[in-house]
Amino acid sequence: MTFQEFIDIINDKFPEVTDLQREQFRQMDELYRDWNSKINVISRKDMDELYRHHVLHSLGIAAYLKIHMPDVYDRLRGEGPYSLSEPLKLLDLGTGGGFPGIPLAIMFPHAEFTLCDSIGKKITVATEVSKALKLSNVKAVNARAESLPETFDYIVSRAVTSLDNFMPWVKGKYSEGILYLKGGDLAEEISTAMAKNKMRKGSVHQWSISNWTNDPFFETKQVIYIEK
Repeated sequence: MTFQEFIDIINDKFPEVTDLQREQFRQMDELYRDWNSKINVISRKDMDELYRHHVLHSLGIAAYLKIHMPDVYDRLRGEGPYSLSEPLKLLDLGTGGGFPGIPLAIMFPHAEFTLCDSIGKKITVATEVSKALKLSNVKAVNARAESLPETFDYIVSRAVTSLDNFMPWVKGKYSEGILYLKGGDLAEEISTAMAKNKMRKGSVHQWSISNWTNDPFFETKQVIYIEK
């Protein structure tokens, strides 16, 4: 997917995106190519699909929020009555080189993002890319979730582990919910996670990104929303 193909989708699905945000998305390709040549955080054969496999995939969370949780979407963007509201705090756990956190931080400039990963070199990339993009709403930390002293409104993550492993990591770390990107048939995984972590019935919602885009890559990709 070229940048132009990506931005055509953004203009269609998120017409509220500003010229500054479009330019930040454009810069991502050059920045990740440069940093990936120094520290390999994206498979080199995957770099040509940065916009489809990484940026647009990350924005599946934004799509879910816009469709299913529009008040939260507007608050994250600081729009309408939310322009003077306290910024929501989001933790991107297992961010790697900055996904889904950096695309979401571009999309939601009124929110505060903490990008967390236990591997230092990946946090180096996430830090330097966010600095180059002038994302003042991002901080990156080399840590494990359990060691973070803060509580966040929402946690976002992209397939860092199975849900039954993930939930204990974030226990007590969020007040509103979790938005988790995962692929495949998740019925058994969700059932296991709910049983192991005593999650209440009806608290887990699945949404296929293919409802939003007909790109075959997203056919099995889902957003899992877990209510507090």
